[in-house]
Amino acid sequence: MTAPAAPTTPSLRPAGHPGSPDLLRSVFRRHAAGVAVITAETCGRPAGFTATSLNSVSADPPLLSFTIGTGSSSWPAVRDSDHLGVHILGEHQRELAGLFARSGADRFGTSTGWSTGPHGVPVLDDVLAWLVCRVVARVPAGEHRVIIAEAVAGDPAGEGRPLLYHQGRFNALRD
Repeated sequence: MTAPAAPTTPSLRPAGHPGSPDLLRSVFRRHAAGVAVITAETCGRPAGFTATSLNSVSADPPLLSFTIGTGSSSWPAVRDSDHLGVHILGEHQRELAGLFARSGADRFGTSTGWSTGPHGVPVLDDVLAWLVCRVVARVPAGEHRVIIAEAVAGDPAGEGRPLLYHQGRFNALRD
């Protein structure tokens, strides 16, 4: 009688080396994530970007986190702001998500509905929910920063279904 074969494990290195960015990207393309837009105000100008890295951290105190690349055009505003806006986008806002994800776009042009909210933070119109948060930490993580922020104001009363990011595209939930 022979011993049963050991279970096989998938390779941890597709075409790259251990710890390959390609491996991480390949795995996370399969992970559906909610889509948010983060906004800030600096020097009298609004700034913002699309984020799919938004996470709830703690209910008490009410903390959340997201990441931003230090090469992002929005990084200086996030770096220098005490308060930020966090907006949960609905499936009807694919174009808005794309606008805030596109480098060099006029994100706060005439097609973007927004107003100045608490603590001078830009608050987008017609989102599923929004928060204004006080930044409590900016943690270095490679070429990114993990931002940890405490919710201080907001509105969860928007209507609709959430926008998701999956396989490199913005998608709607399916029934």
